[in-house]
Amino acid sequence: MGLFDNVFGKREKSTNEDTTSPWVSLTTLGQLDELKERSQEKTQLIFKHSTTCGISGMTWRMFKGSYEWEGRCDLYFLDIHAHRDISNAIADSFHVRHESPQLLIIKDGEVTFHTSHGAITDINVEDYI
Repeated sequence: MGLFDNVFGKREKSTNEDTTSPWVSLTTLGQLDELKERSQEKTQLIFKHSTTCGISGMTWRMFKGSYEWEGRCDLYFLDIHAHRDISNAIADSFHVRHESPQLLIIKDGEVTFHTSHGAITDINVEDYI
């Protein structure tokens, strides 16, 4: 069973509890407003994640360590089960259909790029930052 647990994301819970991580947990609607404001000066990136989806867990683990972020953009992680209200607000505010996992890149208050599922790990994020 261990192999299946690794593949489907049951062994490691995908959270943002690592205090050295550049990822900030998106937990309030106020943060979403601030993020939109900050996008006028600096690119903002949101990774929407389902803690109950194996594909989302695998994509998150592959994606989060695949780039050297070093201040190039602000990074946000959204647990859609814990904060569905924020996920809905993102869909409404940015006119982007909800998906999970989903990656959104925001500049000047607008989503300039978004993708979901396995396509997240296929792109070169640097092309969009």
